[in-house]
Parts: sequence; C-alpha cells; structure tokens
Amino acid sequence: MRQDGSAGGVWCGIDLAADPRRTGLAFLTEDPSDHRVRVESVTVGADDEAIIAAVLRAARAGVDVPFGWPQPFVELVGAHARGGEWPARPTGDGWRRRLAMRTTDLLVHERTGLVPLSVSADRIAHPAFRWAAIAARLGQSGADTARDGTGRACEVYPAAALKRWGLPHRGYKRTDGGERRRALVQQLAATLPWLDWQGSEALCADSDDALDAVVAALLAREIDRGRFVRPEPEQDEAARAEGWICLPTDLPTPPAHFASA
Repeated sequence: MRQDGSAGGVWCGIDLAADPRRTGLAFLTEDPSDHRVRVESVTVGADDEAIIAAVLRAARAGVDVPFGWPQPFVELVGAHARGGEWPARPTGDGWRRRLAMRTTDLLVHERTGLVPLSVSADRIAHPAFRWAAIAARLGQSGADTARDGTGRACEVYPAAALKRWGLPHRGYKRTDGGERRRALVQQLAATLPWLDWQGSEALCADSDDALDAVVAALLAREIDRGRFVRPEPEQDEAARAEGWICLPTDLPTPPAHFASA
C-alpha cells in the first residue's frame, strides 16, 4: 500500500454517465508472479459511493468525463450572472469555439482529429455535473483532486486512446454497435496478450459502458507510469482549471518480464 492508502498494483476505470445505471466501473490488478494484468472486475451500475470507494482504493483512476469547463465560458457566464452585458462584438466561429472547447479539447482535436463533446454546449455536461460533486467529496476525504493529470483521478477519452493505439474507435457504441464491439474486444485481446480478461469479454462485448471502463482502467495504469501527454508550461493554468485529457503516448506497456507464448 502507498502512503495515501491506495494500492500500487490496482487501477480503476470509470465510464461516468449522469445515470448511475449506465456507469461502468472496472478494476485492473497486476500480479508480479505471472507477469500479467488481470481484469479483476467489471460492472455496470455504479453509484456515487461505489465510485468514491473505487478512486480511493486505486493507485490511479481513469474517468471518462470532463473535469471542468472552458475558462472563457466560465468568465463570461459569471460576468453575465453578475449583471454584466453579453459582449457587443462579432461572435464568429472562433469566438464561439473557445466558449465551447477547452484547451485540452483543442489539443485532442489537433493530435487525433477527434472532436470531444463540449462540456458547455452538449449533454456531456450532465455527467460532468455529477463528477464535480463526486470530486468535491473526494477532496473532503483527503484525495488529491487536481484536474491536470497529477491527481488521484485523471480525465481520459477512450475513443481517442483507441485511435492512438491503432484500434477501431468509432461505431462501437449503443445497441447497434454490438458487432463492432465484439470485434474491438477481440482486437484488444490480440494487441494486449498480457491482459487476462477473466471472462469479462462477454460483458464488454454486450455493453460499451463496460468496455470503456476497461479502456479507462488501462489508461489509468499508463498514467500511473507517466506515459501520457502532459500539458506544456503555457497550458498548465488552463489544465488546472479546465481539466486535462490524458492521451496515451503509446500502446499500453506489458508487465515486466512478460513473454508471449
């Protein structure tokens, strides 16, 4: 155990939805005796208490949800709420884009071509509201709730990670994505032969919430090893306020001394 009470060989992934019934939660553990990483458990239907307990147990948690809002959006809405006038100036695409997209969202688009959902202009705000409340409770428990990738919980984006890993990243969501989900689980298993799914493949093929939770847990393990894209110095302030999507730098690393058959 680490000094903060977390387990050094345990990571969790959370696919956070506004509705606990659609929230996926996965745990990975690493067994040094056989040089594999195991999917210890995967569930769909995690309430706030389960999420808090998971984050406090794990060395790192990967959470698929925005951790904050764009600074220009927060400042503008705050000024408007205090009685200020909406800026009487041209409101073109660039101006609106900075209200809708965080610094990290723009970087993800630049590096992957994917456009993260806007936490200030899309329904992703609803799970973000939930996370903000959970993060507040985690802070009260003494957990480091930094939003920039240095805290106990880190913001992740499974689709962007899958793309950087050279794996299918579109079309595997919802009911009509079942066939692509099954294929993605098979490709993940082939790409990461050291990952022991322990029978969870069927659930992940059936539920994108479960599958994204496993990918988020893999990302938590990578982040714990420092293998993610960090903010540049000029991005630090925005990352601390708005959140930071921790893109992986490469494929997940196998355990030490793993040798495929």
